[in-house]
Amino acid sequence: MKNFSKNIILWIIIGLLLIALFNFFQGNSSNRTASEISFSDFIAATESGNVAEVHIIGNNVKGYFDDGRPFVTYSPDYPNLVDKLNQNGVKITAEPADTSMHPILSILLSWFPMLLLIGVWIFFMRQMQSGGGKAMGFGKSKAKLLNEAIGKITFDDVAGIDEAKQEIEEVGEFLKDPQKFSRLCGKIPTGALLIGPPGTGKTLLARAIAGEANVPFFSISGSDFVEMFVGIGASRVRDMFEQGKKNSPCIIFIDEIDAVGRHRGAGLGGGNDEREQTLNQLLVEMDGFEPNAGVIIVAATNRPDVLDPALLRPGRFDRQISISNPDIIGRDKILKVHIKNIKISPKFDSKIIARGTPGFSGADLANLVNEAALLAARKNKRMVTLEDFESAKDKVMMGAERRSMVMSEDEKKLTAYHEAGHAIATLHSPASDPIHKATIIPRGRSLGMVLRLPERDQLTMRKDQMKAHLLIAAGGRIAEEMIFGIDKITNGAASDIQMVTNLAKKMVTEWGMSEKLGRLRYNNDSEEIFLGHSVTQSKNVSDSTAKIIDDEVRALAEEAENNCRKILEENIKELHIVAKGLLEYETITGDEIKDLIKGIKPTRDDFDEGSSPKQTVTSSVPKTGDSTAPQVN
Repeated sequence: MKNFSKNIILWIIIGLLLIALFNFFQGNSSNRTASEISFSDFIAATESGNVAEVHIIGNNVKGYFDDGRPFVTYSPDYPNLVDKLNQNGVKITAEPADTSMHPILSILLSWFPMLLLIGVWIFFMRQMQSGGGKAMGFGKSKAKLLNEAIGKITFDDVAGIDEAKQEIEEVGEFLKDPQKFSRLCGKIPTGALLIGPPGTGKTLLARAIAGEANVPFFSISGSDFVEMFVGIGASRVRDMFEQGKKNSPCIIFIDEIDAVGRHRGAGLGGGNDEREQTLNQLLVEMDGFEPNAGVIIVAATNRPDVLDPALLRPGRFDRQISISNPDIIGRDKILKVHIKNIKISPKFDSKIIARGTPGFSGADLANLVNEAALLAARKNKRMVTLEDFESAKDKVMMGAERRSMVMSEDEKKLTAYHEAGHAIATLHSPASDPIHKATIIPRGRSLGMVLRLPERDQLTMRKDQMKAHLLIAAGGRIAEEMIFGIDKITNGAASDIQMVTNLAKKMVTEWGMSEKLGRLRYNNDSEEIFLGHSVTQSKNVSDSTAKIIDDEVRALAEEAENNCRKILEENIKELHIVAKGLLEYETITGDEIKDLIKGIKPTRDDFDEGSSPKQTVTSSVPKTGDSTAPQVN
């Protein structure tokens, strides 16, 4: 109230001063204007020859005396005025009265410059007071105070990351009941850093804190500190913490903190000084001489490797909470959260989809549920069924079907044998993951695909599994060569060759799986992440060692090709059976491939002419237990 009254008094004083100045100059200008005389004096001056010229506008007369003095008068309906002026040699100019300006308009025009000046002054003063990115408010923080009433999210909406949720729940408890921890001389943590790959729920967890904490929650992105003006980032950091202290206790959430918290001194020329100034100010505010009691910083990033070590030390970010992709139990919980908002079939079992989606993040599962709902709506269904989820999963994993693509019979046949080569190699590789589906329908950027899914969540990969991946990747090209000849092979194996090269190189240079090279790491990973991988890449091996690495990588690839060729030659009949099955049915599941080899044809529902065949819904979940390939007689 005090500040309001002070502002009112200030504006009144400013207004009075402006009016006084205007009147002063207006008065001076009026002194320099023409003097008003009576009409009789005007006539007398005309008769005596003292009037040099007049300007008649209706009944108003303006003119000049012989000595140059201006005058103005009002003329009544004087009948012989013009004749009298002509007789005395007065220069006459005249114009009609209706062209003259309206008095009110004249007053407005005279006051317009002053009113414009006052308006501009008021505008800039209000902008300076409000700040927040407006004029004269460059250094103001862009942190937004979250409104809990709009889109409120609680911890019940967060699933699949129970450990991370438990740790982050304590942050709210620190602010709600600090005595609970301080009675044992425990200090409230300064900050918590959420680390994890994209889509695992870092930002969602922060929004849940805002909905549960019952304290002010400020949200800002790391890129909001970056500005074209020097010193703006540091100023916004200061203003953000000032807002936090005024609203203490509170939580400040910085999303994608790697935009402002990157390692100092990186890049050519010592890095970006402006960004480093912003980071230095953030470091000082989080743990400097002035304590930030009741202000907790929660940040999120998927690039913890690029953050400055000073930012990660205890006292700034006391807790580093790792959030990884959910396991099967977590995926089941996440699916149950998302299907609450859609009409789901009573027969739907979320565990089936959870088991068939290993490696999916929370965002992937949310997208899967949405795609299933859209597919069901496209078919005018009243509820979403398991079939819709299976179709949505195929779309997410393999890409959308491109049935409109015109393929010749030769291309279709070659694609069928290519994918059949992958399938047969998979069936006869005991360490391989089971086949989920094989298709020759163009999906995404590929003309066909054999999709394999692991039986369970895998945290590590064995050497025999890696060799199985190399062998299976070689199956497509070898099948083309065996059936059509060396001259008829295509570029369809480009992605397979790339995968083989990358995996074999990592086995040799990073994972110590070469007997000749031993248990040493030959991949330095010293690329400068701020400049690109090719600018500061350094060679840390000798020429002779590099030749051994190349030989070992090639040996792994050739071993996989030889083993794959042997499998396909021994099972050439199965190769033809699977290829013909793909040509006939276009898409077949892993169980249907095994049935085809045994002589059992897949069952397909009847469909109208011109429409695509409707597949029977089979579980895409690999059966747990023995993963060895079946023995074919």
